[in-house]
Amino acid sequence: MRNVKSRSCPGLAATVVVFAAAMTPATAAETSVAGVEAYPQRPIRLVVPSAPGGPTDIPARLLSQILPKLGQPVVIENRPGAGGAIGARFVAASPPDGYTLLVGNTSVLAVIPAVSASAGYDPGRQFSAVAEFSESYQILVVHPLTAAKTVGDLITYAKANPGKLNYAQTGAGGLPHLTGELFKSAAGVDIVGVPYKSGADSITGLLGAQVDMTFESVTILLPLIREGRLRALAVTSRTRTPLASDLPTMIEAGIPNYEVTTFNGIVAPAGTPQPIIARLNALINEGLRTPEMQSSIRNLGAVPNPVSPAEFAAFIAAQERKWSTVAKAANVHID
Repeated sequence: MRNVKSRSCPGLAATVVVFAAAMTPATAAETSVAGVEAYPQRPIRLVVPSAPGGPTDIPARLLSQILPKLGQPVVIENRPGAGGAIGARFVAASPPDGYTLLVGNTSVLAVIPAVSASAGYDPGRQFSAVAEFSESYQILVVHPLTAAKTVGDLITYAKANPGKLNYAQTGAGGLPHLTGELFKSAAGVDIVGVPYKSGADSITGLLGAQVDMTFESVTILLPLIREGRLRALAVTSRTRTPLASDLPTMIEAGIPNYEVTTFNGIVAPAGTPQPIIARLNALINEGLRTPEMQSSIRNLGAVPNPVSPAEFAAFIAAQERKWSTVAKAANVHID
């Protein structure tokens, strides 16, 4: 886990927020120091690159409770499609004036650009990081009838029986797929990915012993683990997480540097004035530190993580490099 103040929380799903607004070229050219100081002067739009009610939409609703403290209302606009790429492209092409925000996550800001040459946007060039909202991790689980009691047991069996173990994932190029590919590479094992339509379907497949293992979010898995319906082997955080403090990390289990993070945050179109970014970052981080917001984020299975724009930018860049490397090594692409 990075520089996160650990707080007790059950699971997560992951998400990220991106910032951009519709204004004419003439208006953009007129942005001045005085205009920045007066920001905002009209409603702020949060673009969510998924349908209402999803894991990206919920953080946007929480952010809509923080941002109105700037003195203007917040309008949430859902633009689903292409795994989040449609909303990301829209925000990337928006004027950098601070009036349109995109709510993004690990997939939108790191995975899609890593596996798709036609994603249509480049997070490093077209967005400016504003604020990270939250982070969470995944758990490696197996069916209770599986002989493996530890990650070491699982690896030993997989090496002795190449190609016999399989893992559930949610489609080529998605984070669950790349998580499994990273495990294969880091552990030096040959296991087979079995695609499902959704995380819920993959869990159903594991509960029915149709597959041997999967990686999924803490929130989804903890109730099933506590009921004894699934056996947890390790968590994908770098250090033990308060979401499941009794579980070893994959690193502790013997796989060096194995870490998979699901995050949410806010970015703006490249060129957004730094005073606007700084003001948004300060306000969001202040909101993340309140007991009420911490409780809401914990209920999502996430850990709030207030960091600077520079720290968040570096983290996004590192995540994109990481998943690009994994995708290239495994020859994973969706074009």
